[in-house]
Formats: sequence, structure tokens, C-alpha cells
Amino acid sequence: MEDGRKESEGPYGTPQKYDPTFKGPIYNRGCTDVICCVALFIAIVGYVAVGIIAWTHGDPRKVIYPTDSRGQFCGQKGTPNENKPFLFYFNILKCASPLVLLEFQCPTMQICVKNCPSRYLTYLQASGQAQDLDYYKQFCVPGFGQGKKKSPIEVLRDGDCPAVLTPSKPLARRCLPAIETRKGVITVGNETTFDDGHGQKRNVSELVEGAKKANVVLEARQLAMRVFEDYTVSWYWILIGLVIAMALSLIFIVLLRFLAGIMIWIMIVMVILVLGYGIFHCYMEYSRLRGEAGSDVSIGDLGFQTDFRVYLHLRQTWLAFMIILCVLELIIILLLIFLRKRILIAIALIKEASRAVGYVMTSLLYPLFTFFLLCLCIAYWASTAVFLSTSNEAIYKVFNDTACAAAGQRCNPETFHNSNMTRLCPDARCQFTFYGGETGYHRALLGLQIYNVFMFFWLANFALALGQVTLAGAFASYYWAINKPDDLPAFPLFSSFGRALRYHTGSLAFGSLILAIVQVIRVILEYLDQRLKAAENRFAKFLMTCLKCCFWCLEKFLKFLNRNAYIMIAIYGTNFCTSAKNAFFLLMRNIIRVAVLDKVTDFLFLLGKLLVVGSVGILAFFFFTHRIKIVEDTAPSLNYYWVPILTVIIGSYLIAHGFFSVYGMCVDTLFLCFCEDLERNDGSPERPYFMSPELRDILLKGNAEAGKSEAQEE
Repeated sequence: MEDGRKESEGPYGTPQKYDPTFKGPIYNRGCTDVICCVALFIAIVGYVAVGIIAWTHGDPRKVIYPTDSRGQFCGQKGTPNENKPFLFYFNILKCASPLVLLEFQCPTMQICVKNCPSRYLTYLQASGQAQDLDYYKQFCVPGFGQGKKKSPIEVLRDGDCPAVLTPSKPLARRCLPAIETRKGVITVGNETTFDDGHGQKRNVSELVEGAKKANVVLEARQLAMRVFEDYTVSWYWILIGLVIAMALSLIFIVLLRFLAGIMIWIMIVMVILVLGYGIFHCYMEYSRLRGEAGSDVSIGDLGFQTDFRVYLHLRQTWLAFMIILCVLELIIILLLIFLRKRILIAIALIKEASRAVGYVMTSLLYPLFTFFLLCLCIAYWASTAVFLSTSNEAIYKVFNDTACAAAGQRCNPETFHNSNMTRLCPDARCQFTFYGGETGYHRALLGLQIYNVFMFFWLANFALALGQVTLAGAFASYYWAINKPDDLPAFPLFSSFGRALRYHTGSLAFGSLILAIVQVIRVILEYLDQRLKAAENRFAKFLMTCLKCCFWCLEKFLKFLNRNAYIMIAIYGTNFCTSAKNAFFLLMRNIIRVAVLDKVTDFLFLLGKLLVVGSVGILAFFFFTHRIKIVEDTAPSLNYYWVPILTVIIGSYLIAHGFFSVYGMCVDTLFLCFCEDLERNDGSPERPYFMSPELRDILLKGNAEAGKSEAQEE
């Protein structure tokens, strides 16, 4: 028996005892946490019901298409407005009213048109010329000119046509004045004044004010549309970048299988070199901008700009990048110096993990299945969220040019002309305002959205948990095989996947449920924090910061605990609480080994991810900024080149994380099995170790050195 081993129960439970019948993952097991399994099934049924309700009431066209005063969509196929994609305001000056901010709608008639006006023209001028009148009619209410002929005064009185047309350009599918600035003078259609159609000369600055208020919600949409345009022209190259990231990750993993030690050191050197090049590039850009006009402006003075290219013309930006990279480089170098002995031990464990992955090669493809499940979760959540947010009904309100008792009240456009409101306000109009509702369903929309977010977290965590249990079961089968690979089951990955789904769906649901609750609380705290930013209550801000920090730590701890609990579930088939307790006690009984190995291997895998992400990110930066001469003309022209670059970087990290997570799960599983092996066996012929001789020598030696160092410190 190994020295210092305690057979009596200690503060962290009783060590495992020798069992000659134990040969790895137990096959004769029963269902665990059945109540949670039933709860998950009921929750999924409810989630499907929420989706059906949302899809029945929702209408995504409300987000895609602008809506005219009659509640009809502009540009929608199969409707009278199919060829009229743009929304036209009869009197853009009324959009300068504060009512816009209260009702989210301009108090003027709005119709769908085929093209925006291209010149100044009043109705009084057009009524005297047949050609001008034909041009003008396309900006009048549908059906104008088909009934009783009206005089120009009657047309303007009844609001059938706008009093004046101004040169306009489409912005987010809305016709807004074509504003230009020449030598500090604002013009619209090369004019500084215009006729308002009622015989008065107005300054174009009034059009600008009206356009600003009409554009209060459109600026975000304009940014979104430009981002969408960038995706439409660069998606092909983004996919190529992600394929390159996948190829690099796969090549690295395959090489790690055969050359683990060499690849780890190459990875460390490459990360240092990539960061070093980043520091050099930032310094060169910082030096190049010295003396250029406007380069010394501070980021604070510049403020937020949607076009991030503006910041790259500032010396302060490159100085900040250089400092960040220098700090990161220094931290990595210091960690490598202080952890050099532990890195050697971690490399030995990674070598053993490489052998395990080599015998279970299908494990490298399993992240694709997890990625597919996560895509399903994201797609269902996003579509349900969109349908829920667009399941409100059209709200119509009374608008009047003069003071009126009925102004602002809700109305029905079908019965409005026969109602008392027209008697009280003869000039009033009943027009579309926004989407809302006051029924029980509409009041429950916020709750349904919260349920949608909660189920997304629950199902996403369940998909990740299923992958962790499946991989843990497969790698545990490798470790506990005496004669490797002869004693391995035929299909260890598929066998582990079947056991996880058949017996432990409830346990996976339990662990993912706890994590989902914490994540939803964090989302709510983030929402409350955004609401409190405008407040001056320092105590509330301090309390919010503390809560956010505590729940962040809690989430990290739960992820660590769940991961190890899933390993114990895969091996022993116990329920979630028992597995979590046994895993935690086992780690605490081997806390020195945990400190030596666990975070060091995580650090090495993080360097691998940074190498892949950094390499692909630098390549994407040079490509999309047209700095590669060979393919300079091939790169697409973009509004914001940071859109595809960030997409490639984030996508590359997710891809690299997916591949390296297999190794990470393998290392964690082998480490827990190693700790169990030490407690169950002593290396004698009667009780031999299941670990390989190489792994035993390096880990036991590393543990002895760590114990000596701790004793010296004491």
C-alpha cells in the first residue's frame, strides 16, 4: 500500500478500495435522476408549444418591411405594394414634432412608393401640367384620380397628395431628404430654400431636423443593414477562413497525436513569435502615424464611431494595442518560466491523451455533432425570439393637424369614417402607429421571451453535457483496459453515447438545469446593470458589481464541478449529486496533483487555441484590408472590414475550442482515472496499476517533487 494512504474516512470521504471485479465503466447500471428527465421532457413540450404559438401570431415581415399608414408592408411579394419597396412621408417637417419620440411614428400620411422623389415640385405647380401631374400621382394615396375630380385646394385639404415633393434618397427603405453639405452650407437638391406647397418659402434646415427625428430608430437599422451587406459580399471568404481554421486545428491535433512533446514546444514558441510580431506591427504603425494630421486626437475626444477604420488612423489606438500585447507577452513568458517543470509533467499527460485519442479516433469528429445540436438550439431560440417580438398587432391612432380632443386615441381604420371622432375632428386621420397589444397573450410576451432564453441555456448546456459524458465514457474505457487496445470495446464512443442517453438523461438535465438558472440570473443582472448606468446611486452600482462577480464565479465553479461529475457518471453510473460529491472529494484528496496538472494543461491548450486564432486572424486582417498584393483585387469592398475579421476570429476560436475540447476532456478523464487508480491499486502483481509505465513514472515523480516543495515552504 502507498505511504500515507488513509483507509479510514477523512474530511473528504473514504478513498476507493481495491475491487478485483472493477474493469472500467460499469455496464450494468440503472436510470438516474428520473424526475429531472421527466421535467426536461415537459419543458421541451412547453417550449415547442411556445414556438407554435409564436409562429402562429408572429410575423417577421414587421421587422423586414416598412409599414405604411394603412398597416400594409412595402415591397412584400404577392401584395399590391410588391413593386413599391420605399416608404414616403407626405410632410417630413411634421417628423420634427416631439410626438415622434412618444408615438414612434411621424404624424403625417405615409405611403409605399416605387421610387423616391428626385426633384422639387409642388402640387399647385404640377396640377397645371399634365406630364408633371402624372409624375406627381405616384406619390398620392392609392386610387387617387379614379373618383370625383377635385380641385387642387380640395386635394390638399383631404390629404390625398403631399403639398410638395423634395429630392430624396432611400435610407433603410425610407425616402428621406437628399441632404448634402458644400463648404459648410446645407443643401437639398442644390437648393437652400424650398416652396412648402402653401406659398411659403422654407429653409432646408427644417427638412434636416425632420429627417433626424424620422431617423431616430433608423440609425441602428442602417448599421445593421451595412453589416448585413458586408456579410453578403464576404460570406464566401469568411467560410474559407473558417475552413483554414478547421484545417489548422485538425493538422495540429493529428501532429499532437504523434509528436506531442515537440508540438507543444513549437506551439509555445509560435505563440510568443505571433505576439512578438503583433507588438512589432503596432510599433511600426505607431511610428508611421507620427506627424500626420489628426493622428494625435485621443479616442475619448473622437467618441464612438461605427466605422472602426477611423480609430486605426490614431496613434493612441496602436499604442493601446501595443501595450496590451506587451502585457500579454510578458505574462505568458513569466508563466512559462515558473511552470517549466509542471509543463513537462503536463506534456506527459498530453502524450497519454494522444494515445487515447489515437485509439478512439472517432472522438475527433464528435464536436461536429455537438456543434450541430448547438446550431439547432440557436436557430430555434432565434426564430422563436423573432416571432415572439413580432406577434403584436397593429395599433392605429388618431392624428390631427390642429388641436383635437380625440387626437392620440386608438381607432379602427375600417370604421373610423363612420365614428364620432370624425365629427369631433373633421380633419383627423386614423393611421398606423406601431405594433403592440393589450390582451393576455400580449402581456405574457415578456414571460415567454424569458422562458425562451431559459430553455436555450438549458438545452445548450444539455448538448454540451451529453458530449462531455460521451467522451469521458470512451476515454475511461481506454484507461481501464489492462491490455491496450485489445481490451477496448468495439465502438467505445457509440457505447458511451448509448449509455448516456439511455440511463443518464435525467442527470445531464439536472446538471445543465442548475447551470442554466445561474446563467439566466446573470443575464437579468446584466439587463439591470444597463438600466442602472444612467442612475447616480453608487451603492446600487457597487451592489450590482458584487452580484455580477459572485454569479460569474459561481458559474465557473459549477462548470468545473459538472465536468468532473459527468466523468464519474460515465464511469460508475451514479446520480448527479453523488457523482459531483465523489468527484469533488477525489479531487480534494489529490489537491496537489490538481494544482500541478489541471490548470497547466488548460494553459497549454489555451496557447494552442491562441495560435490557431492568431494565425487565421492575422491572415484575415491582411486579406480584408487589401494588404496582400497577390489577392489585393480579389478581396471584396466593405463598409466595415472589422465585420468579417471579427467573424473569422470568433468562428476560428469556436472551431479550435471544439477540437481542443476533445483533448481537454481526455486529459481530465485520464487524470481522475489516475487518481482512482492510485487509491485502488498499489502496483504489485496482485493489484497492478492500469496506467501506462511512462505515465506512472512522470506523474508520481511530479507529485513527489510537488510534495517536497510544499514541505520546504512550510
